[in-house]
Amino acid sequence: MPIEHRPLTLQYGGLTKQQLRDVLSRSGIRLNLYAQMLFDTELFVVSTTHNKAIVAQLSIQDLGFENGTTFYQLLASVERAGFHLCPLELGPYLRLKFVDQEEEFEGESHKAPKGSLTILSDPLIPTDDSFPKGFYLRKIDGTLWLRGYCCSLDYVWAPTDRIAVLVDEKPIER
Repeated sequence: MPIEHRPLTLQYGGLTKQQLRDVLSRSGIRLNLYAQMLFDTELFVVSTTHNKAIVAQLSIQDLGFENGTTFYQLLASVERAGFHLCPLELGPYLRLKFVDQEEEFEGESHKAPKGSLTILSDPLIPTDDSFPKGFYLRKIDGTLWLRGYCCSLDYVWAPTDRIAVLVDEKPIER
């Protein structure tokens, strides 16, 4: 049975990391320290080609986890559901596209903030719990943020946590 999702289509690629940071800055988008760490690592690779991506927004519950699930189980279930992990590079472009994000006040610490959208990507260094695993989108006091997050692979995601996964992508002929 297919999972119902809200697709979002966007173009990404073709910018250097510095150009991408400049566009985010000019757009008034803030980065936290973890997002800056992701940009600074050699493991964060940008594409020289332009690509078109279709991204789905889902809750953990949409994937069948009524009581939540671990990060490790979540990564495996995304593929089984017919979706893919997002390239890390997609995070900044998704932040630039998704500007009408609703603002909600934060709940518990060490949990995904209410109203946030985590871009589910392959953890760059899965064994290092202190290194960011990817990006999430948030709006705080009217300001759009691209934030990095840290967690272990046994971190338990709540059923209401929202993620962005890749439905399809293809190069754009220029």
